[in-house]
Amino acid sequence: MTSRSSQATARTSSEARAVARTQTLLKGKDGIGTVRRTTLPGGLRVVTEALPSVRSATFGIWAHVGSRDETPSLGGATHYLEHLLFKGTKKRSALDISAALDAVGGEMNAFTAKEYTCYYARVLDTDLPLAIDVVCDMLTGSLILQEDVDAERGVILEEIAMTEDDPGDCVHDLFAHTMFGDTPLGRPVLGTVDTVNALTADRIRRFYKKHYDPTHLVVAAAGNIDHATVVRQVRRAFEKAGALSRTDAVPTPPRDGSRALRTAGKVDLLSRRTEQAHVVLGMPGLARTDDRRWALGVLNTALGGGMSSRLFQEVREKRGLAYSVYSYTSSFADTGLFGVYAGCRPNQVHDVLKICRSELDRVASEGLSDEEIRRAVGQLSGSTVLGLEDTGALMNRIGKSELCWGSQMSVDEMLARISAVTPDEVRAVAADVLGQRPSLSVIGPLKDKQADRLHEAVS
Repeated sequence: MTSRSSQATARTSSEARAVARTQTLLKGKDGIGTVRRTTLPGGLRVVTEALPSVRSATFGIWAHVGSRDETPSLGGATHYLEHLLFKGTKKRSALDISAALDAVGGEMNAFTAKEYTCYYARVLDTDLPLAIDVVCDMLTGSLILQEDVDAERGVILEEIAMTEDDPGDCVHDLFAHTMFGDTPLGRPVLGTVDTVNALTADRIRRFYKKHYDPTHLVVAAAGNIDHATVVRQVRRAFEKAGALSRTDAVPTPPRDGSRALRTAGKVDLLSRRTEQAHVVLGMPGLARTDDRRWALGVLNTALGGGMSSRLFQEVREKRGLAYSVYSYTSSFADTGLFGVYAGCRPNQVHDVLKICRSELDRVASEGLSDEEIRRAVGQLSGSTVLGLEDTGALMNRIGKSELCWGSQMSVDEMLARISAVTPDEVRAVAADVLGQRPSLSVIGPLKDKQADRLHEAVS
C-alpha cells in the first residue's frame, strides 16, 4: 500500500519531469551539429551541440549579468565575483577545484563582459562528468568568505594595474567612457581601485544571490556529448545544491543605454609617457538585434578588418604610419559602438587621424566599391567558419546565442545572411553609422599644441 506522502512525492516528481521541456533547435546531418535545448524546472536552460567526430567537450555556464548591471558603488563586483567562485565551495577548496581539472589535462577559466559572465571547462569527452560537477558546484555552492575577498582583492588590483600599463588596451576603456560617460556602459568592467577596495563579502554575496538565479543562467555544452546525459548531470548537480527550487528570482530589468551616449565631437586625452600614441576614433554603432548588423559586419571588414582593408592599406602599407590599425564594432542589447584604432608615433598622430577621418567620410558619402564588398563578404564568411573549428568556440556560440537572443542560428544560415548583404545595404549603413560626427580618445605623450589640434579630427 502506498502512503499519502509517497503519493505526493511521486506526484511532485512527475510534475517536475513534466515541466522539463526539450526542443531540437537545429537539426544536423547524422547527428552532427544538432543543437538541443532543455528547460528545467526553475527556468534553467541547457543547450548542447553534438559533434561526435571529436574527442573533447567544452562545458560552460553563462550568467546574464555584466558590469552594466552594477550601481556606481558596486563597480567591479561582477568581475570580483567571477574570481571568487574559484576560491572554494562547500565541497571543494580552491586547490581542489584547480587540481581536479589539472589532473585530467583540462582547461578551466572564466570571463566577464559588459552584459554577461561565462565560466567554462574544456576536457576530454570521457571527463565531461567531472567538468560538469566542478563548474556547477562553483556556480551553486560558492562560499564567498571574507578572507577570500581580502586575499583576492590584491589580485584584482594587480589586474587593474596591468590593464592601465597597456595603453593599447586601456584606450578602449577610455573610448567607452568618452562615448557613454559615467554610466554603466562607460565604466570599466574591472571597476576602479576605489570601488574594488570598497567591496565587502556581504555586498558581493547579495549581488551573487540576486543575479545567479537559474532563470538568469544558461548552461551550454559542445563536443562529443549526449544531450540527455548532460541534462541529467546538470539537473542532479543543481538539485543537490537546492538551486532549482528558488522562488525569489528577481527579473532581469530591460537594458536601455542608448540615452547614455555622449554628445558627438567629444575628445578625451589621457597624457602618458608612452612610446606610441594610441587613438580610437568612433561613433555610435548598432544594437546586436539590429538587422543591419550583417551589413555593418561587411562594412567593418572592408574598412578595417584585414590586410586588404582600406585603413590598413592607406595608413600602414602606403604611408608606413602605424603597425596596428583596424576598425571594430561592439554591440550591446540596445546600442553599440563603431571604432577605428591606431597606434603610432606621437608626432604622426595628426596625420593618422586625418587619414582615418578622411576614409570614414569618404565611405559614408560614396560607399564601398562592389569589389571591396565581394572581398569582405568572402573574408567574413571564411573567418566565421574558421572561428568555429573547436568545441570551445561552439560552446561560446550556442551559449551566447541562447542568452542574448533566445534562439540559435546555424552556420549555413549565418553564411547565407552574410552572402545576402547587398552593396546598397552596405552603403546605407555606412551613411547611417559613419555619417555621424565622431568622438576621439587618445592615450600618449602629446604636448600642448598637439593636444589642441586633436579637435580637428572630430570637427
